[in-house]
Amino acid sequence: MNAQLLLLALCQGLFLSNNVTFVAINGLVGLSLAPAPWMATLPIAGYVAGGALAAPLVARHQRAWGRRRTFQVGLVVAMVASGLCALATVQQSFWLLVGATLLAGYYNANASLYRFAATELVAPSAKEKAISWVLAGGLIGAVVGPNLASATRELTVQPFTGAYLALIGLAALAMVLMSRIEFPPLPQAGDGSPQGRPLREIARQPLFIVATAACALGYGVMSLLMSATPIAMAQCGLPFSSAALVLEWHVIGMYAPSFFTGHLIKRFGALPIMVLGLVLNIVCVLVALSGVELMHFLAALITLGVGWNFLFIGGTTLATEAYRPEEKTTAQAAVDFWVYATMTLTAFGSGALVTTGGWQAMNLGSLLPLTLLGAALVWLAVQRRGLTTPAA
Repeated sequence: MNAQLLLLALCQGLFLSNNVTFVAINGLVGLSLAPAPWMATLPIAGYVAGGALAAPLVARHQRAWGRRRTFQVGLVVAMVASGLCALATVQQSFWLLVGATLLAGYYNANASLYRFAATELVAPSAKEKAISWVLAGGLIGAVVGPNLASATRELTVQPFTGAYLALIGLAALAMVLMSRIEFPPLPQAGDGSPQGRPLREIARQPLFIVATAACALGYGVMSLLMSATPIAMAQCGLPFSSAALVLEWHVIGMYAPSFFTGHLIKRFGALPIMVLGLVLNIVCVLVALSGVELMHFLAALITLGVGWNFLFIGGTTLATEAYRPEEKTTAQAAVDFWVYATMTLTAFGSGALVTTGGWQAMNLGSLLPLTLLGAALVWLAVQRRGLTTPAA
């Protein structure tokens, strides 16, 4: 840990505060405004769909403007989008809410690269720990996000308008912190730096395929279950305060392990930790299927969070072995594109599944992507026997 990395971790915490607040309230606001109940999580899906659409654009902006300036543009977009979300609640406009969250996707795509940028602030031998430490900043989001949603729910005439306005302040604070971080310059076209391989060549590597699958499917299953949790708990007669508690502990489960996940990967390797993450995801589903009391939701979502942590940090670490320095912006954007594309499907699907098929049907459905991920991890284990890591 150094001062620059600490500031980036704080920015990550403010980013996750935004995300957790969005998850806590967007489905409920969407449910109150949507033309049909199955469209309730469309505002959540819009946020991640915006991230998928913005990922290639963010990569170009990072190459042209550098890390810090692009991250700051993302924070400006976050403030504008949060203001539009607040306006949507006042005007009771579902489609303005969806459009605002789609715009916020540019911030989502930007801030998701904090974890990759962390590796540039430390020595190469410390990259696993740098990724973990920055993601550990998400603990701020675990505490701030749900409590912000609860505290600001009734501050205005329209429920949750105050929460969206508060997010403008969080983005402004992140802007101040980001202005004090000095990132090393990225390779740019025409400056004499090597240009790297085409994306299709990078993407054919088993390392890249499985790293992307772990990040995308791990995030997708987590999004599927987390996005629907507030709605499912409301259907079961549990109050919003209970949903906020479950989301708080879920996000603690997502980021608290980051203090030691990097050490585990350094000692045992990324692949075994990813397998452990997969097992924990399956345990989450079994717990969720066992009942619908508060403790069932709480235990399932905590386990889901820890499983996601092992899969996401393991996949991110694995991805850094699949590209050269001059290829980083292209490769990182490709990983995040598939993460957001998968999350778009699961975030939207969660609303349809939980309002039509129910909580149990949705959990059973999540076993399919987990099975596919398990097959991918086995495939990589076989492939790595003869795999040559690309030059760094």
